[in-house]
Amino acid sequence: MTNILSIYQKEIIPKLKEEFKITNTLELPRIEKVVVNIAAAEALTAKDVLEKIKEQLAIISGQQPRITIAKKSISTFKLKQNDQIGAMVTLRGKKAWDFLDKFITIVIPRIRDFRGLSRDKFDNNGNYSLGITEQSIFPHLEYSKIDKARGLVVTIVIKNGSKEKSPRLFELLGLPFKK
Repeated sequence: MTNILSIYQKEIIPKLKEEFKITNTLELPRIEKVVVNIAAAEALTAKDVLEKIKEQLAIISGQQPRITIAKKSISTFKLKQNDQIGAMVTLRGKKAWDFLDKFITIVIPRIRDFRGLSRDKFDNNGNYSLGITEQSIFPHLEYSKIDKARGLVVTIVIKNGSKEKSPRLFELLGLPFKK
């Protein structure tokens, strides 16, 4: 069992029950899935870029990513419908908790000029999306094999979340927010 999952089960669940006066454990906010997404405009012109993105995303997440395609054509960006433009991974269960454990303890402290996560990145359902400017902060990637600095988006989907419960869950998990 991952460290962060055992902390959630042994310490965070009782605290959340007490704070929000919830008796049923199934009503508490919990991590449903973690989605990691990389989009690259240069994938339209160079097809080998997508293979590099898939390889890097597989190392970061520990799971084979799938290619994402454009839903509609946008002539301004020379984008046609069904063009391959990125890659994504959806992590659930133990893999999601493992990723979060590494993300909170190893990756976030490596962010340059980090002053805390913004509280206004929560949506109405309590899900949190975080944009990262370059993938090199993940220690699993060999820096010499990175061809170009690319940004990625990490979305943490919370089941039974809200704008009040989800931030408290993340604080208890150890995510540092701006004061």
